[in-house]
Amino acid sequence: MTLASAPFLVFLCALLLVYWPLMHRRTAPAALILIATAILLARWHPAYIVILPAAASCDFLIGRTLGRTRRPAARRLLLAASVTLNLGLMLSVKYLPFFAGAWASLRGAPPPEWRWVLPLGLSFYAFQSLTYTIDVYRGDMAPSRSLLAYITSATFFPTLLAGPITRLAGLLPQFSAEGRALKPDDGGRALFRIGLGLAKKFLIADYLAENLVNRVFDSPNLYSGFEVLIAVYAYAIQIYYDFSGYTDIAIGSATLLGIRLPENFNRPYLARNLPDFWRRWHITLSTWLRDYLFFSLPGLRSKWKFPAYLNLIVTMVLGGLWHGPSWTFVIWGALHGAGLAAYRLDETMRGKAPPRFPLLSAIVTFHFVCFTWLFFRAASVSAAIQTLERIASLTVSTANLTAPILVVLAAAAALHVAPKALAARLQGWFVAAPSYAQALVLAALLTSLRFMPVTGSAPFIYTRF
Repeated sequence: MTLASAPFLVFLCALLLVYWPLMHRRTAPAALILIATAILLARWHPAYIVILPAAASCDFLIGRTLGRTRRPAARRLLLAASVTLNLGLMLSVKYLPFFAGAWASLRGAPPPEWRWVLPLGLSFYAFQSLTYTIDVYRGDMAPSRSLLAYITSATFFPTLLAGPITRLAGLLPQFSAEGRALKPDDGGRALFRIGLGLAKKFLIADYLAENLVNRVFDSPNLYSGFEVLIAVYAYAIQIYYDFSGYTDIAIGSATLLGIRLPENFNRPYLARNLPDFWRRWHITLSTWLRDYLFFSLPGLRSKWKFPAYLNLIVTMVLGGLWHGPSWTFVIWGALHGAGLAAYRLDETMRGKAPPRFPLLSAIVTFHFVCFTWLFFRAASVSAAIQTLERIASLTVSTANLTAPILVVLAAAAALHVAPKALAARLQGWFVAAPSYAQALVLAALLTSLRFMPVTGSAPFIYTRF
C-alpha cells in the first residue's frame, strides 16, 4: 500500500473519522496513530510489527539513560549503541544480502537465497531515529518521558517510507501536545497538498517513466543519441516530481492529523550552484548529512583546508551508499562530493562574490546534476557508460518523442520555474473555496487519474531506499 494508492486514501479517511473525536483524550490520539502504523507495517511485512517497536524502545531507553548519565565514556558508549542499532538494522535489511552474494561470487559459489529479505530498507527510519539519540547526547533536547509518544513519532507512518527525515526534537512535542485542532484552512491546505502530490505522481512522473524513461534506460542502443539525452532530462523531471509528490502527500496526510512536517524541496533545478542545489533538493537529508555526519568528521578545525574538502567527498559518498549498495550510487555521491569540494575551493580562492552570469551558472549546475542522475538511474556502471556513449554518438531522431511526451515535459518544466507566489495563490483559492467546490476539484483530479494511459501506479522511487 503506497501513499498514492486508493486503499491508503480510504484508510486515511477512516483513520480521521476515529482520530479527531478522540483528540480530547490524553493518549488516545498517539495510540491510534501507532495502531494505524502497525496496520500498514503488517501489510508490508509482519516482521516490522516487532522490529520497529523493539528498536524504538531501545532508543527510548538509551535516551533516558543518556539523560541521567554524566560520565563522558558512558555517554559515548550509549550513543555508539544507538548508532550500531540503527545502522545495523538498516545494513542487515539492505546490505547484508548484497555483501553475502558478492562474497559467494568471489568464492565461486551460488548466491544464497535470502527468504527473510524485507521490502522496506528502513533508511529513513534509521536516520530519523538517530536524530533523537544524537540530539540528546549533544544536549540539544531533553529525553522523552513517554514511550508511547516516542515510538509513535519515530515510526510515524507518513514519514516511514520516504521521509521527510523529521528531527524528533520537533516531532515529539507535537505528539505530546494536548488540545490540537484541525482548522478549516489547515484542512484545505492539506487536501491541496495531497491532490498536488497525486497530480505530480500520476500526471507527470509515472507518465514520463512509462512512456520514455524506462524504455530508453533499459535499451539505450535502440534510440538515437538525442532521444537518450531527452530521456536523461526526463528522468531529472521524473525523480523530482515523483519524490516531491510523495512529500506533498506525506505532509498533507500529517497535516490532517494535526502534525507539521518540514518541507523537503524548493525548486532545486533553479539552483545557481551545487551547494544551492543541496539547499533545495531533499533538504532534510542534506541537512542531516551536514549536521550529523559532516560536522562530526575530524579535521574541520585544522588550519589546512584539505580535510574539509575530503570530508565533503566522504560525506556525499556515504550519502550515496545510504541509497543502496551499488557502485552507481557511490559514483553519484563521489561526483557530488567532488563538485561541492571544487566549488568550496573556488569560493575560497575568489571570495564569496555572486556569479557574474547567474543564468549560465544555473544552466551548468542543472546539467551537472543531470549527468549525475544518469549514474543514479542506471542499473550498473556499464549501463551508465553505454548510455553516455549513445549520447556521444550525436545521432538525431525524434521518432520516439511523441507530442504528449513533449507536452508533459514542457508543462513540468514550466511548473518548476513558475514563481512560488503562483502556487501560493492557487492554494489560497482552493482553501477559500467552499467544501463542495474542493470536493469537486478533487473528484475531477481522481477521475482524470483513472483514465491516464499508464498501467497502474508505480512505487515511489525513494521508497526503494
